[in-house]
Amino acid sequence: MNKKKKFSYDNRVVTKPWGNEYVVYRNSKKLSVTLLNIDYNKKTSLHCHPTKKTGFIVLSGKALIQLGLWKATSRYFNAPSKLMIRTGLFHSIKAVSKKGLCALEFETPVNKKDLVRFKDSYGREKKPYEGKEFTSKTSTNDVIFKKTKKKIVQKYIFDNKVELSMETHKNFKLLNKEKMQTVFAILDGQVVDKHNRSVLSYGDIIKTGTFKKLSEVFKIKKNLTLLKVKNI
Repeated sequence: MNKKKKFSYDNRVVTKPWGNEYVVYRNSKKLSVTLLNIDYNKKTSLHCHPTKKTGFIVLSGKALIQLGLWKATSRYFNAPSKLMIRTGLFHSIKAVSKKGLCALEFETPVNKKDLVRFKDSYGREKKPYEGKEFTSKTSTNDVIFKKTKKKIVQKYIFDNKVELSMETHKNFKLLNKEKMQTVFAILDGQVVDKHNRSVLSYGDIIKTGTFKKLSEVFKIKKNLTLLKVKNI
């Protein structure tokens, strides 16, 4: 008996009541990067991921991000800024800029079922992630980065203000020369100590200053594939 093929959200735009989202990069089952397009004055559900780590990079617009169950914990984030969210922490993102909000979400490991909704403005409390009926095929214009065996730099200009580039580095030399506000997301590879224990890995999001500090003691294991985000 043939097993039912698992539905993949790759190459699909997922329609949300607050806008839409689609995957722009995937590293097998370890990591996926999703572009969120949130309309003005709308927000995601207050939700958590019980078993996976998530992170965000704001690319355009202004976000009001609630961390925890109380609105008093909300903070504003402008582009380009980053945020890491621990496993199980409830959070919600609201677009407070009139042109809406675009942000990258990093999911480690990849599991759309790992979702618990606590509150939702659109009646989705306790409901799972959107099914196939809420999706449509992406166009070639929706694809930002492609995984390739070639160690080349891929660049993408977002909203004429932010430059995204996918790069591979063997050491910290060039990374430490970047501006302090440059944001890096690790897509593959590790930063390790002398005992080969991981300090940073795929899904972690940091800034240049962190790389500079870590480079004093730690090293890059083989190659580090990064998504670099900076103002033009």
